Order: sequence, then C-alpha cells, then structure tokens
Amino acid sequence: MNLTQEDWVSQFEADENAVILDVRTEDEFNEGFIANAINIDIHRGQDFVNEIEALDKSKNYYVYCRSGMRSAKACEIMNQLGFENAYNLIGGIIEWEGEVIEP
Repeated sequence: MNLTQEDWVSQFEADENAVILDVRTEDEFNEGFIANAINIDIHRGQDFVNEIEALDKSKNYYVYCRSGMRSAKACEIMNQLGFENAYNLIGGIIEWEGEVIEP
C-alpha cells in the first residue's frame, strides 16, 4: 500500500507494532536514514528475500528507498511472502521532510 509522507508518518507514529525498513544499498543508508530504520538492500536478490523472510510477519513494516520505486517493489515481494502490512513511502527519502540520521 502506497502512503503519502503525511499518512506514512501519522500511521507509523500511532502504530505500536511498527518497523521502519530501508531497502537502499548500504552506501546509500550510510549517507543518512530515517531514525530507527533497519537496512536490507533489495538489490541483494535471494539474500534480500532470505532476510525479509526472517522478519516477524506480525509486525507492520514502513518501507522506503531513495524515490519510492524500490520500496514499492519490496512491498510487493513482502506481500507475496505473507506480510499483511507493508507500507510504501511515496517519494522516498529524497522527498522526506522529517529528520534524517547521518551516521
């Protein structure tokens, strides 16, 4: 499900079962990320699928990438793997107006 930044944030903040998932590369992640995000690179093929399958399917996942394209694909993959609640951030981190953590 695609959400605007406003909806993504308000839903995430009200969700006690939320996990933020960044599906960009490690290099992109290290340039800055949304607070508390876990990083699983969608470009890692089967390793990506394996790491996603190891996640708790009872949680709600708020997924983002740079522009919203990879995260949309990640949400599709997660739905196919049995995740019921994967939410894509439309516009990704390049349109993000909230805080970005720079490691």
